Amino acid sequence: MAYTVLIHVLNEDAVVGEMEEFPDPHSQFVMISSPRLRDGRDVSYLLPETNTVIYPWHRVQSLEILPTEGEERIVTFIRE
Repeated sequence: MAYTVLIHVLNEDAVVGEMEEFPDPHSQFVMISSPRLRDGRDVSYLLPETNTVIYPWHRVQSLEILPTEGEERIVTFIRE
């Protein structure tokens, strides 16, 4: 199962991509496929045909794991 992640890279815009499994705590890098910006546009410093990107951990500020469609729950309050 692929996880959709949002990577906050130092001094760059956040990048969205898919990750097959979470990185090992001892790994030196994070690898994502299908990199794009949050609005779906191409990342300016990558070629348009790029499929996979490897970011070294020292360039990653934070990593957000986005919920899948099945995990999202809408909570509403109804006042009668």
